[in-house]
Amino acid sequence: MTTNDASKPSEAESTRSTAFGVIRALLLGVVIVALFAAGRALSDQIATATAWIESLGAAGPIAFILLYVLAVVAFVPGSLLTLAAGALFGIGPGTAYTLVAATLGAAAAFLVARYAVRGWVERRIASSPRFAALDRAIARDGRRIVFLLRLSPVFPFNLLNYALGVTDVRFVDFVVASIGMLPGTLLYVYYGKLAGDVTRAAGGAIPPRGAAYYAVLGIGLLATVAVTAFVTRSARRALAEVTND
Repeated sequence: MTTNDASKPSEAESTRSTAFGVIRALLLGVVIVALFAAGRALSDQIATATAWIESLGAAGPIAFILLYVLAVVAFVPGSLLTLAAGALFGIGPGTAYTLVAATLGAAAAFLVARYAVRGWVERRIASSPRFAALDRAIARDGRRIVFLLRLSPVFPFNLLNYALGVTDVRFVDFVVASIGMLPGTLLYVYYGKLAGDVTRAAGGAIPPRGAAYYAVLGIGLLATVAVTAFVTRSARRALAEVTND
């Protein structure tokens, strides 16, 4: 009897464990609310942030990357800033800055999910049969699956970063496979470049471009759309085969 009583946790230990669980849940709630609040604020201030980045000159790319990382962690749609990158920096630099920023932001969200909010993320995705199939496939071939997911965005980008944080994929494989974001990034940057040039020309900020300039941009955009669509379809088929979903 005495031995059985000794093997049971004391009332004080149980109380401390319960208190710790409550505190942890409250802290987790605060973190989640803060992330969503930051995301909403950033979404509402994209135009202002873009103008601010443009005013920074040479420091603009650094500010853009830092803002993008924060936006990814805070669930702000990355497409908004990717479009802005095209308008601000042009196709080549805009694609490079966005790819670096998106990779860093995805890595940050991945680490947050793995070490800070794992329980919350698991509850968010527990009811998804698609994620269950994905989780099984990742256990077999993590880097390839993440690469295919980046090529074919079956899941929303921001949620996918957190979701992958609770799988068995290695962090190194997750980061390396982020190169799969390149086709989609290039497409959105191209859109942003074209839209930015049209807007600035209409506002008199730059001299009007000739028809040949926009013809070349348009042809390049169509080619990028076609290649991206082909890559996306191919990746989706491959992903369906390896996940049996």
